[in-house]
Amino acid sequence: MKPAIAVVVLLSSLLAVSSAAEKFDFFYLVQQWPGSFCDTRQGCCFPDTGKPAADFGIHGLWPNYAKCGRGRQEELASAVLGEDDVAFFSSVGRRGKCWPEYCDDGNALSPWEIRDLVASLDRDWPTLSCKSGRSFEFWSYEWKKHGTCSNLAQHEYFARALALKARHNLTAILAGAGIVPSDTETYPLSSVRDAIAQGTGFTANLECNRDADGNAQLFQVYQCVDREGKKLIDCPLSMPTKCSRDQVKLPLF
Repeated sequence: MKPAIAVVVLLSSLLAVSSAAEKFDFFYLVQQWPGSFCDTRQGCCFPDTGKPAADFGIHGLWPNYAKCGRGRQEELASAVLGEDDVAFFSSVGRRGKCWPEYCDDGNALSPWEIRDLVASLDRDWPTLSCKSGRSFEFWSYEWKKHGTCSNLAQHEYFARALALKARHNLTAILAGAGIVPSDTETYPLSSVRDAIAQGTGFTANLECNRDADGNAQLFQVYQCVDREGKKLIDCPLSMPTKCSRDQVKLPLF
């Protein structure tokens, strides 16, 4: 076998084995405030089930790596092939550098598998996108991109996200700290972070966006979850908040 062909065959084999055995380190349970999603220049659309409640809604349950950077398949290949060959063939590795995604494109979400969860999903995991207005398409996308990498069955994936949200009610936790929706009030970002840590017992990451006037508002809360998708943990890494100042809004919805 020619050396170049041998390299390709060896690397392909390594990537296939690594992909099958690849493990993530934790989940992000991402919840978004609907007022902040809608109070932007692009606006929002309500799902076919009607306007959601003024409550944090689930965006997704996302497997994540604690250390970002070069893909783990590339690390494995570099030990065998050397840096030059890995650099040449790196495009074959996984697409995400901080998370796995699209691990089984053939595993489409089945309505039958989550039939007993639909009412809860409509309430706690609604879409606000104007692309379709159908929440099942949103759930299907989240399952295809993230859920297929979760090591969970379809029902488990959605049920565990719902259970975590119910166990740690962010809207109630923030209200208990005096942080309530308002079109005029602003709150220190540090107070939001501290309220969530005290209310749940664990640190979380926060993300802001901008309203139509350019004001920073609390958009998403990233709570970190163990690899079984059952318990919150302290987030093992920080992330950019996209909040240019300490004061943020929590707009009415």
